[in-house]
Amino acid sequence: AGYGYELDAISACILGGTSPLGGVGTIFGAMVGSLIMASLTNGLQIMNFPAAWQYVVKGIILVLAVYADVQLKKK
Repeated sequence: AGYGYELDAISACILGGTSPLGGVGTIFGAMVGSLIMASLTNGLQIMNFPAAWQYVVKGIILVLAVYADVQLKKK
């Protein structure tokens, strides 16, 4: 039933504050991340983005979130 939602689940956790470098996230953070991803998905569908480009946009946002987290953890 959850086939194809792996990118959304991982992105929601990363956007919610869980560090990919190790660490602990919160349930509230994961919920906020999932709301962000759901809003993004809904907005892209309303704008009639092709499905393949939706994955590209979500992937870019995931990469930017991981990059920002790594940069913030360095300091």
